[in-house]
Amino acid sequence: MSVHKEVKRITTHTLQEMKNSGEKIAMLTAYDYSMATIVDDAGMDIILVGDSASNVMAGHETTLPITLDQMIYHASSVVRAVKRALVVVDLPFGSYQGNSKEALSSAIRIMKEAGAHAVKIEGGVEIAESVSRILTAGIPVMGHLGLTPQSIYKFGTYTVRAKHEAEAKKLKEDALKLQELGCFGIVLEKIPAKLAHEVSESLSIPTIGIGAGQHCDGQVLVIHDMLGINKGFKPRFLRQYASLYDVMNGAIKNYVSDVKAKEFPNEKEQY
Repeated sequence: MSVHKEVKRITTHTLQEMKNSGEKIAMLTAYDYSMATIVDDAGMDIILVGDSASNVMAGHETTLPITLDQMIYHASSVVRAVKRALVVVDLPFGSYQGNSKEALSSAIRIMKEAGAHAVKIEGGVEIAESVSRILTAGIPVMGHLGLTPQSIYKFGTYTVRAKHEAEAKKLKEDALKLQELGCFGIVLEKIPAKLAHEVSESLSIPTIGIGAGQHCDGQVLVIHDMLGINKGFKPRFLRQYASLYDVMNGAIKNYVSDVKAKEFPNEKEQY
């Protein structure tokens, strides 16, 4: 019997049991009530209310513009839908960097106003003080290493991170530091599979990969990408499980033509 099927509600403790027993963890993003209902009903372990909402929901080029208030709005919509999955919410850019007091107040707002179960925060040793402060308040924290999209202007590109030895060494140290501080898991984004394997084996807490190979303890994708709602975004790590853009576009075109042809509504569709 899998750990995942036995529990009524996924907690950070469940995820640890899943890692210990070798059961993989499934994680997807959601940003609204309707989508979160579908994702939760499908048996998802973790739902991430990602700052990727900045891209897929608001149309921004990066994750930087989304505000804490907007993240709380998306998160509270998701929490209202979810009965089983663990809901993790991204702390957005500018709500935690360089100020651990602000980091704590941001995390508290997400937990209180949205009813979230945990927060996710990008970075390693640099944000240790913020992570510690949030954890001291009893709020579970998930780390995020590798390609950290909030630092896109520092990197200058969305290419694979930690290909060189110095960066790989720092990533390993950061991962151990986040574990030592008390994070319950770490997202590893766009790093070589071999490095992700080493990091996953070196940690007792679960790793969740995105573009980090098959040896992480779980996987995460952005739902709009894996359902094919977005057109044109097809990185190597993405498996598209549906082509909803075409399905939805076709349905809408049919609606338009039915209205124009006076075929909708028909006599049965009126009072």
